[in-house]
Parts: sequence; structure tokens; C-alpha cells
Amino acid sequence: MKRIAFSLLVVLAAASVGLAEETSFRSVRMPDAKGKPKKAVLTFSDNDKAVEVRPAKGGDSVSVPYTHIDKCAYEYTTELTMTLTEAKNHWLEIDYHEQDARKVLLLRMEKKDYLHILDAVKTHTGIEVQILGNADKRHEKIWHK
Repeated sequence: MKRIAFSLLVVLAAASVGLAEETSFRSVRMPDAKGKPKKAVLTFSDNDKAVEVRPAKGGDSVSVPYTHIDKCAYEYTTELTMTLTEAKNHWLEIDYHEQDARKVLLLRMEKKDYLHILDAVKTHTGIEVQILGNADKRHEKIWHK
């Protein structure tokens, strides 16, 4: 009986080591072919060693291997809405390359998720996100409370 239990523990431990972590965020938006923002799912897949973005409804998915990422940057912008209120937009820019071609993946993040996404970039890719423009002051306030 002890032998069976020990064997079962060894098998379970080996299986859990083989499982890679995936972290997904369902509240991002990416531009479609016409530049209109569309809902998408952002996944950091350690199994595939890639950042994956899949549109919620149709459209082309993007998969960027961690090793092809050159840099990541965060910025937030404000804009005046039609109701004359100020909207804040949080942006993640992933600069990467495919062979010799330089590419950019731009994602708009929700306020409730952007800090978690920035942490996930560092955790999964090992890349430190650059804080651009006035976002640096906002970033310090939120993270250093």
C-alpha cells in the first residue's frame, strides 16, 4: 500500500512539474485591420513561451515568442469623451521582430488589470516594462503606496 501511494505521489509530482503556467486577461482591446479597437484575450503562455492575443470574435490572432520581444512599454493617455468627461487609457506596446522585420503590438488595457498585466510581462518574459511619459508619476503613486 505504501509503495502504491509513493508511486502515485511521484507520478503526480512529475506531472505538475511538466505543466507550464498560463496567465490570461480577457479585458484588453487590440486594433483590427481597420484600426478599430476590438475585445481580445491576452495570454502569457509559458508552455508555448509566447505572448498570445486572440480576438474575442473572429479576426487574426497574434503570437509573439518571448525571445522575439525587443522591449515593452506602458503609457497612459487621457481624452475628452463626447459627454465631456475625461477618459484614461492604459496602453501596452510590445516591440518585437520576425526575422528582420520590426513589428509593434499595441494593446489597450482596462484600469482594473493594467498593473497585473505589467507584472505578468516581467514574470513571464523577464522583460522590464518601460514607463513612458507622464505615466511614470502615476505608476510610482500606485505601486509605492
